[in-house]
Amino acid sequence: MNQPPQRSLHDLSFAEMERELCAGGVSTHHAKALWRVLHFHGELNPAARDNLSPPLQRWLANSVGQGKGFFLDAPEVVQESHSSDGLTRKFLLRLRDGHSVETVLMGYDYRHTACVSTQVGCAMGCVFCATGQMGFGRHLRPGEIIAQVLHARRVLLATHPQHRLRNLVLMGMGEPLHNYDAVMQALDAISNVRGINIGPSKISISTVGVVPGILRLAAEARPYRLAVSLHGSTEAERSALVPVSGKWNLAELIAACRSYGATTGKRIFFEWTLIAGHNDSPDTAARLAELLRGIDAHINLIPLNPTSGFGGTPSTAGHAFQRILQAAGFPCTFRQRRGIDVAAGCGQLQAAARA
Repeated sequence: MNQPPQRSLHDLSFAEMERELCAGGVSTHHAKALWRVLHFHGELNPAARDNLSPPLQRWLANSVGQGKGFFLDAPEVVQESHSSDGLTRKFLLRLRDGHSVETVLMGYDYRHTACVSTQVGCAMGCVFCATGQMGFGRHLRPGEIIAQVLHARRVLLATHPQHRLRNLVLMGMGEPLHNYDAVMQALDAISNVRGINIGPSKISISTVGVVPGILRLAAEARPYRLAVSLHGSTEAERSALVPVSGKWNLAELIAACRSYGATTGKRIFFEWTLIAGHNDSPDTAARLAELLRGIDAHINLIPLNPTSGFGGTPSTAGHAFQRILQAAGFPCTFRQRRGIDVAAGCGQLQAAARA
């Protein structure tokens, strides 16, 4: 008889964990202790902890491990890269099936941010993005997303025990709203006060413009911050850089953003990669200001980071572009660059070891 496939304990919601314990003859009262061990302490061998109740220890011994019902998501660190800025580490993590993703830990004084991946590769195909140049591999499970955050926390605890992981950005490999259900389940766990406990207001979801996902975020009143990668002020300008604009065009995207703002009352962060000769002219800035008029928007300007698959060059007109948007009344800032020398910057993540 075929055995049912193993599942990850990290894939379970708190309610599912209660049900699994109950099915194994263990009181659901013990779910809090197990959740804390997995998600707060990030324990990779929970059965070895001697402060768990005997029923819970027996359940773990019988249920978790090779040939048993459950496993733990604990990706292998294939490569760790340290930026010369002294503030950025990038991890190439190998998953159980051999696929790999990259995760970045960034320091800002006493505040640290993890940038995690939500897919192996990406189906959106943005021409200036190394992940988009890879193509799409597969979606990540909730546990594989959570495991990246836990790994970043363990590294931070080992190197800076007085610091906390305070912020999370879903700006790594993949399009979060293309993997909506797994991402939301992961964020429910990550923001849970019994576990990692990163506040929802400190979590940012970046999308290249998956309109149904934006509308669903609003309808479900998800508490996270929304960042929209725009990069073009006309359909032609945007579609040349962001092929998915052919599926959800610029007019549909802006309409969805207006609906999101009206429904949630939340500010949207618009991301704009400045590429010389493509989207950095004064006319483009003026069109962008008009396009976003009436939206509670903050515009993040991102100097183009180099990738092997795109021949564009960074713009030198960024400050003039910024002044036009600020004059139109929009908060507009340049994103702080981190880890460019180890390809850990925006648009540079790619799941391959580098010499």
